[in-house]
Amino acid sequence: MKYYIHADKFFLKNRTENGGYLEIENGKFGFYYPEADKPNGKIIDYSGKWIAPGYVDTHIHGSLKEDVMKSDWEGINKISEGLLSAGVTSWMPTTITAASATLTKICEMFAEHQGEESGAKIKGIHFEGPFFTEEHAGAENPKYMMDPSVDEFNKWRKASNGMLKKISMAPERPGSAEFIREVTKEGVVVALGHSSASFEEAVRGIEAGASMFTHTFNGMPDPAHHGATISNAAMALNNITDELICDGHHVQEPMVRALINAVGEEHVALITDCMEAGMMPDGDYMLGELPVYVKDGMARLKDGDNLAGSILQLKDGVKNVVDWNITTPEKAVMMASYVPAKSAHLDNCGVIAPDRDADFLVLNPDMTLSETYLNGESRYKA
Repeated sequence: MKYYIHADKFFLKNRTENGGYLEIENGKFGFYYPEADKPNGKIIDYSGKWIAPGYVDTHIHGSLKEDVMKSDWEGINKISEGLLSAGVTSWMPTTITAASATLTKICEMFAEHQGEESGAKIKGIHFEGPFFTEEHAGAENPKYMMDPSVDEFNKWRKASNGMLKKISMAPERPGSAEFIREVTKEGVVVALGHSSASFEEAVRGIEAGASMFTHTFNGMPDPAHHGATISNAAMALNNITDELICDGHHVQEPMVRALINAVGEEHVALITDCMEAGMMPDGDYMLGELPVYVKDGMARLKDGDNLAGSILQLKDGVKNVVDWNITTPEKAVMMASYVPAKSAHLDNCGVIAPDRDADFLVLNPDMTLSETYLNGESRYKA
């Protein structure tokens, strides 16, 4: 089945076009045609609206009272369905630090149900931990933290049937550089975070093959103008990608601006780090084994009051960076689609281009979400 989308603006892979028509055939994107070349055939008119690629959340723990650490497959699919209302059409379920056997079980569940999700597409698993530093544990449980082990990691990867594609870790732990070198050879993406690393230790991790920083500025010492830290590395190094939570709480607007000015939008991947309280009312929740309370748009640990993941929806993170006058709608969309997909080596998502899955969003000019399409079918309307 073939049809065309007509709209005021299209955020295509390499350029933004005003007006025109986008071909959709059998669930895939076809060609874009300018306004003057109106095609023959069925046209769905979105005059006054903008068309963007579906967003890609590469760091998300849960939503709708469901959590990657505790939910069964039905619960995971509930997250997958719910994410369509957040503008997310592809995601990476993200674990937190836990016992090795627990992580193995989670990997086995995803392997067993690979490709069965009915909402936003699961593109791989992201392990946040357990190779972290206790000092910057944040909402992660220090009792399970350990030095990196290739054997342990390969056991999890095998259990996941190759779905384990990304790991966040602290580069100062013994054996980190050797571990990073080994797993990145296999195509695994390594991000650095929950770490007390100095600038030099972070550089060593990047030079060994790590290519990202985990929720930049959170779970790491602040940037310093003497005694540079891992945060300075996230702002100063070439050819890396910085995850960033843009809810206004985890990182305030001036620092979001400073990071984007330093590295450029093409090196910032907007993420949510959302936990089970996402899309839910204020109250008491859990992040892994740790009790959390949600109030005033923030999730915090009951013990210690640290920020504990977020309740951000990715569509709101995109809107925020535009509303804060930090970047353009075009670049904001790119930071939530193309950049995260590229950073995690994910294929067939994050761009509008011929023969890619027709996963796209209909946006209002104020960057709010109007509709979400998956494989060329409308699946959510605001």
